[in-house]
Amino acid sequence: MSKILIAFYSRADENYFCGRLKTVKVGNTEIVSKKLQELTGGDLFKIEQVQPYSQGYNDCIAEAKEDQKQNVRPELKVYPQSIAVYDTIYLGYPNYWSTMPMAVWTFLEHFDFTGKTIKPFCTHEGSGLGRSVSDIQKLCAAARVEKGLALCGSRAATCDEELKKWIGA
Repeated sequence: MSKILIAFYSRADENYFCGRLKTVKVGNTEIVSKKLQELTGGDLFKIEQVQPYSQGYNDCIAEAKEDQKQNVRPELKVYPQSIAVYDTIYLGYPNYWSTMPMAVWTFLEHFDFTGKTIKPFCTHEGSGLGRSVSDIQKLCAAARVEKGLALCGSRAATCDEELKKWIGA
């Protein structure tokens, strides 16, 4: 039986939902990740920056865009001790400027994913996976990167059937 890790980056605070801003206590990608945990029994790991982005949505996206432009690798609060025991990694993140938040890049560059299966999923409000899957393939060339799943973030709470279909449950 394979061991599963669900590593995700998620942001609460002010977020964009169906054309308007709304403040939330739990980010959309975290909601989806917890659903995946229920379905797979995998271990959860939240990717968190030492210096988080601003709480306001517009400030956050400006900071995220600048980090991407500067190719920044934000320092993370903590890492899993090892990923050696995991065969499959579900990797979740919101779509930031057509790819993953730069903290996810930091996470991926920290480990050797040789022989691992990575199953990417993202939350978004219309931009889908962007180029994130090809970015993961470049960063983790020795891993098997499967087709990703893009979920509308504002429907994260009701995505159970999409998740079940994606994971084959």
